[in-house]
Amino acid sequence: MMNAAKQRLLSGQPAAGIVLDMGSPTLAGIVSRAGFDFVLVDYQHGAWDDASALAAFRAISLGSAVPMARVYQNDFYAIGRALDRGALGIVVPMVNSPEQARAAAFAVRYPPEGGRSFASSLAVHYGPDYGTWANEAVFLAVQIETAQAAECVEEILAVEGVDGCWIGPMDLALSMGLAMGDQAHEAAIQRVLDACHNRSKIPGVHAIDAASANRRIRQGFRFVTAGDDGGLIAGGAREVLRQLTGT
Repeated sequence: MMNAAKQRLLSGQPAAGIVLDMGSPTLAGIVSRAGFDFVLVDYQHGAWDDASALAAFRAISLGSAVPMARVYQNDFYAIGRALDRGALGIVVPMVNSPEQARAAAFAVRYPPEGGRSFASSLAVHYGPDYGTWANEAVFLAVQIETAQAAECVEEILAVEGVDGCWIGPMDLALSMGLAMGDQAHEAAIQRVLDACHNRSKIPGVHAIDAASANRRIRQGFRFVTAGDDGGLIAGGAREVLRQLTGT
């Protein structure tokens, strides 16, 4: 089976995604059918448990998007549980060293490439041959979101099995003691982008909306999220009200 979002990224094209925090599998299916390349279920900050995430991954798979998950921490079992439920991409938060990146890569793939435990399997909707293609199909992005990670990003991205990164701009700014958009903050983001190019890894970043996402894509980022489900609903509600009231 092909991970269409990963294939798009590897071909040099951007892949556009959305983050889901609200814990609704129904909404996950609706967003997938809207045409995003991937949909990211956010275990770290969102209202997801294993049961709702399983339903969401299946609903996403019925649309055009690839189901992905941000796990709540860099934990072997948390990564395995998200994969067993059907995530085809994993984002690991707060990866600050090559050792932590190696731990994430080890958890994501079956032996001999890694140490993932085989379950027979909640990801049954992918078919009985899932174990034969999962290692190649699954996409792994480590989050670069601290000053420490930005300083050693070349070494982090050199780890085999890491496909790319996903910058958390707000946490990076907080870690650096800077405001979002500060010149030094933007320089750190550019340094991560340059490191991805140097290491032939896929550069990713979270953006708060479509305009910000387009700016990052023009900058050279490819694995890009354009806001979250709450923002989509709030923005849609405001637009309906604007059309009704003219304000």
